[in-house]
Amino acid sequence: MDIKEARMRLEKLKKEIGFHRHQYHVFDRETISPAALDSLKNELFKLENEFPELITADSPTQRIGGEALAKFKKAPHAHPMISLYDAFSEDDMREWEKRNLNYLSGFPAGYNPGYYCELKLDGLAGSLVYESGQLVRGVTRGDGRVGEDITLNLRTIESIPLSLRRPEKEELKSIGIVGQDVNAFYRLLDDGLIEVRGESIMSKQVFAELNRKYEKEGRQLLANTRNGAAGSLRQLDPKIAAERKLDFYAYDLILGDYERGEIVHSREAADKLVEFLGFRRVKDNRRAASLKEVFAFQKKWEGKKGTLPFFIDGVVVKYNDMRMWPLLGIVGKAPRYMMAYKFSAEQATTKLLEVIWQVGRTGALTPAAILEPVKVGGVTVGRSTLHNLDEIRRLGLMLSDTIIIERAGDVIPKVISVLSNLRTGEEQPIVVPKHCPRCGGDVRREGDDVILRCTNKNCYAVALRRLIHFASRGAADIEGLGERIVEQLVTENLMEDAGDIFGLRKEDLLGLERFAEKKAEKLVEAIAAKKVMPLSRFIYALGISHIGEESANTVAEEISRRLSSKEILPLELYRKAASLGIEDWASLGDVGPVVAESLHTFWNDEDTETLMSKFERHGVILTAVQAASGHLEGKSFVLTGSLSGLTRGEAKDKIKARGGKTKESVSRTLDYLVVGEEPGSKLEEAKKFGVKVIDEQEFIKLLEGK
Repeated sequence: MDIKEARMRLEKLKKEIGFHRHQYHVFDRETISPAALDSLKNELFKLENEFPELITADSPTQRIGGEALAKFKKAPHAHPMISLYDAFSEDDMREWEKRNLNYLSGFPAGYNPGYYCELKLDGLAGSLVYESGQLVRGVTRGDGRVGEDITLNLRTIESIPLSLRRPEKEELKSIGIVGQDVNAFYRLLDDGLIEVRGESIMSKQVFAELNRKYEKEGRQLLANTRNGAAGSLRQLDPKIAAERKLDFYAYDLILGDYERGEIVHSREAADKLVEFLGFRRVKDNRRAASLKEVFAFQKKWEGKKGTLPFFIDGVVVKYNDMRMWPLLGIVGKAPRYMMAYKFSAEQATTKLLEVIWQVGRTGALTPAAILEPVKVGGVTVGRSTLHNLDEIRRLGLMLSDTIIIERAGDVIPKVISVLSNLRTGEEQPIVVPKHCPRCGGDVRREGDDVILRCTNKNCYAVALRRLIHFASRGAADIEGLGERIVEQLVTENLMEDAGDIFGLRKEDLLGLERFAEKKAEKLVEAIAAKKVMPLSRFIYALGISHIGEESANTVAEEISRRLSSKEILPLELYRKAASLGIEDWASLGDVGPVVAESLHTFWNDEDTETLMSKFERHGVILTAVQAASGHLEGKSFVLTGSLSGLTRGEAKDKIKARGGKTKESVSRTLDYLVVGEEPGSKLEEAKKFGVKVIDEQEFIKLLEGK
């Protein structure tokens, strides 16, 4: 066979294999036996081996290709992959519709854009970019602006076409694409960019099969299908990703630089078009004429979700007429024209087997419930936090109780209530510890404090948690000094307290397990880089009882004001802080009596002086808080949700640089609540107190003084 004949045969084989792949993965039709399909693929593989110059990127043999990567490259999105606001009730949906009515004034009276309801799959969102019909790039959502290039792994998913199918004109006509729109679409398909977005998911069946296999092999089991899908696509070796048998369901389509609503006018038509292009879509998606129909659809699938081959966590409701999408636009990091209508948090019943007490950095003993393993929302839950002793008493918990557990927001397991009618009389009261479970020291509960605390200053668990906290991202932020390394250094007697961190030498580390010269050098360099540290961050990192970031900033401002110096040595800090009485601390705006007493106790402890001496001996210098003045002076802010244009830390710095203050909790005296993506309970609190709520765009304008 010469190269001309080989080229013809290759094209026919690719077309034939592509047809059967399309029938199976899009329509669930088996038009050829797996063995016969394997035979065709084998012939194609042999021909390509004989004529490697004829191998093309869209060949079925190229799905699993490339060497394992050292790391994934970052890739920007041409169009931001926006996330969605969540609705949890019919009232939330009505409020959403009411807000959007203001934008429909330009449409004819009686105009109804309709809705399109799509099942919200629980997987990993991604973007596929096709150039001239060929897959050229696959990127994770990332932060919405920049994701990770996982093209090689996405190519291993059989339900992702490597080249787009060319829809017939009659197919386009059936979804309302006619006239010049047909020509424009074909031009994009032949010589332009088409972006398809969707969800990579692991089916329930594949999840169960993999876990059975992993259990036999003694490997770690997958936690849930979402983590299974995300973990599979983040394997640096695409061959490993291929073994996971993921599926891809398309849910969005971007046609070059055309506005939404151009060429394809409705979301229903766009959903059908992705199928014509060769993708799987969720066939149960439906058009709705009213919110009443939306509510019925959501309620139906909340009851039927267990019948699906994959997990869903709600319904995405979009305006069906996409011509109004550009008009509604985006607020913050989410669009106004669609909403994620979430299912209510799932609950299950199980038994309380045991309560264990964990020791934190301040000596606080936190009870954790050990449960009879139960599946809640697709995840097997075996433990839950009980917060504190008062929570145990409020619930009336006893060992062996049958309880209701909930995954609040489908993430955090929480004990909701006790089914006391199911008690048998064999239940036992929960024993409250009198001694620390780690060191045996006395345990006390002081005053109105709801927390039990270990009183032993030398408690191993407290020292360990304090060191971990000191090095953590929100505190000193020492790169490479994570929990495992801290525990290793404490075990090897290289660290007793945070002051010892700055005295670590490369020679100390080289003899330790997993510490080669390069790793030791990097850690020592990372520690040295933090020897000059903002005072507020340092105070927070110390792990003083009751002192969060907000209180630490207040303390830092007061010390900076009293010392009037740009740089402060640790012993200077100690002497000034120790000179202040409880009344001095309590006079500060954000410091109550409990916090004031905690500060006074900490700074008047000889151990604190010893610790500060150690910091100073190792060259630690603290930068004072500079008095800021600006147009936000006297204004207070709380941030909730994530912002798209800047991190929370950057946002706080910008507020402070303009004279404003940031707080961690909402109260009547708060001036602004800044709402980002997926806001928490603070939004409801702000509404209750009548606090002004602003989105990210309004916040940026406020920073700019507009």
